Parts: sequence; C-alpha cells; structure tokens
Amino acid sequence: MSEFNDFIKDKKPTLVDFFATWCGPCKMQAPILEQVKSKFGDAVNVIKIDVDRNPELSARYRVQSIPTLFIFKEGEAVWRGNGLHQAAQLEEKLNEFISK
Repeated sequence: MSEFNDFIKDKKPTLVDFFATWCGPCKMQAPILEQVKSKFGDAVNVIKIDVDRNPELSARYRVQSIPTLFIFKEGEAVWRGNGLHQAAQLEEKLNEFISK
C-alpha cells in the first residue's frame, strides 16, 4: 500500500485501474491503458490494482464495480469513472490534469 501512496502523491497524474482477472470489460480495458500510457509516456503514471488481491485498497476507494478508473494528482482523487473507457476519453481527462 505504501507503493500505491507514493505513486498517487506524484505531481504528474496517475491513472489507476481497479480490475479483476476474471472481468471481461477489464480485459478489454488493459490494451486501451497501454495505448494511453504509450501516448503520454513519462507525463503520466498508469497502475493496475487487482481488487481480489487488494480488498483493503478497493474498500478504501469504495470500488463496487469494475473496471473503476481513477486519476490521482498529488494524492487527491481528481476524477473517477466506472466501466470501460475508450482511449480518447482517458486522454481528454488526463490532459486536463497534466498542465495544472
């Protein structure tokens, strides 16, 4: 959990994907996240949190459906989205927080 806290405290946006290995939409979200990460490079962090292996973290952020995506900046959750998101949606949201 301390590693997670270090990531989300970063000045650059951190996109967090709460997922499960058995979840169909989560499997579809994974290559989209890779695409987003490759577009932004070092300008953003992208991390995945397996809800089955991290129940305390999932409970802390009230993750009740998956995939659930968050954008954190300097330790604060600045955006939350439930369900599958396309690259264009995520890129637009991340752009809002990169320049701030």
